[in-house]
Amino acid sequence: MIPAAFDYYRPKDMDGVLSLLEEHGDDARVMAGGHSLIPMMKLRMADVLHLIDLQDVGGMSDIEVGSDSIRIGALGDIAESW
Repeated sequence: MIPAAFDYYRPKDMDGVLSLLEEHGDDARVMAGGHSLIPMMKLRMADVLHLIDLQDVGGMSDIEVGSDSIRIGALGDIAESW
């Protein structure tokens, strides 16, 4: 199937992401890979009017290991990091 029509955004920074989320509210969805969202959209099980792709947002693929914590960005690939 083909997903229903939606607006696609690919902001360059977190300010752009937050601005889009504020503008579109609950009608927006954030995608950090889309491995589960895209198939659901194709089957029309997910109704997304505004899709925000995080691919170009800096720092989203970072993995930081601290003394008592690990922070994995939404685009982090832990398989390649360990």
